[in-house]
Amino acid sequence: MRTPLLPLLALALTCAFGSAQDVTRTSDVIYAKHDGVALTMDVFKPAKPNGAAVIKIISGGWNSNHNGISDGGWPKHGFTTFVVVHGTQPRFHIDEIVGDLQRSVRFIRANAEKFGIDPNKIGVTGDSAGGHLSLMLGTRVIPANPKATDPVDHVSSEVNAVACFYPPVDFLSWAKEGDSKEGVGPLTTRAPAFGPIVTTAEGRDRAGHELSPLFWISDKTPPTYIVQGDADPLVPDSQARRYLARAKEVGAKAEVLIRLGGGHGGWTEVADDNVRMAEWFSLHLLGQQPAKPFNFDISSLPSTPAPKKPAKK
Repeated sequence: MRTPLLPLLALALTCAFGSAQDVTRTSDVIYAKHDGVALTMDVFKPAKPNGAAVIKIISGGWNSNHNGISDGGWPKHGFTTFVVVHGTQPRFHIDEIVGDLQRSVRFIRANAEKFGIDPNKIGVTGDSAGGHLSLMLGTRVIPANPKATDPVDHVSSEVNAVACFYPPVDFLSWAKEGDSKEGVGPLTTRAPAFGPIVTTAEGRDRAGHELSPLFWISDKTPPTYIVQGDADPLVPDSQARRYLARAKEVGAKAEVLIRLGGGHGGWTEVADDNVRMAEWFSLHLLGQQPAKPFNFDISSLPSTPAPKKPAKK
C-alpha cells in the first residue's frame, strides 16, 4: 500500500536495501501542481551520503507511474536519490513533461540544504523514454530567474552529469537520415505523446527539432554517458552514435558503450553498466577517479553519418 500524498519531507520511511547500509525513504514529495494534478518524487537518502544527488526518471514510452519506483541502487554508492514521476502521455505531451522535469530539478536545487546535497552536484538517469528525458535535461536548461515570485525559479534547471540507457536522441532521423518524413519513428508511431503539433508536416519538423536532444548539444552540455544495445528493436543504435558524433563536433564530453547483441535492455552486463554509471557520476560530480579510466574513442565504432546541424529559426 502506498503512503498518502504528503508535503515536502512530511514522512520518512526507513527501509533496509541490501546489506550495504540503511536508506531513509521520504515518499510523495510534491514538486509541482497544475491541471488538478500533484507531481511527486520519492527521496532515498543513504546513511552516509556523499553530498551528490542522482535524479532517476520513471518513464517508459513517456508513461510514468508510482509502481516503477525503486532507488535503482544509487544510494549504496552514497548518492541521495530522487525518483521522479511525471505526468503521463497523452494527457501530458512530451514538451509539457520536459517542463515539469525541469521544474523537478529546480525544486531539488532550491531545497538542496534541506536534502543535504550540494546544489551543483546533480546527476540524472533513466532508461528509454527516461533516457531521452535525461538528455533533454542535460541539453535544455532554464536559467535562474532571481526576480521570479516563486523561489524555486530563483535557481536553474541545470544538471551536472547524465548517464542513461538506450535513449531516443533524434526524432527526425530515427534509423537513417530524414526517415521521419517517411513515417518512421516516434513522431508517427507515438504521435499522441507529442500532441496535435505532429498532425502536420511542418509541426512534425518543429517538434522533432524542439524535442530531439541532438539539436541542443553544445560545449556547455554536461558530461553524458550512454549505454546502448546494437540489436535494440525499439531504439536503433544509430541514435546513440549520432549523439556521440554531434558531441564530438561541438566539444561536449560524451561517451557511448555499445552492447553487442544487446536489445532494449535485459543483457547480462546490466549490473556492470550500472556500476560504471555510478563511476561516471562519482567522477564528474565528486572528482573521484575510477579504477578503469573512461577513454572511449568514437573511432572504435562502425562509422555513422554525422547529424546535420539544425536549421536556424
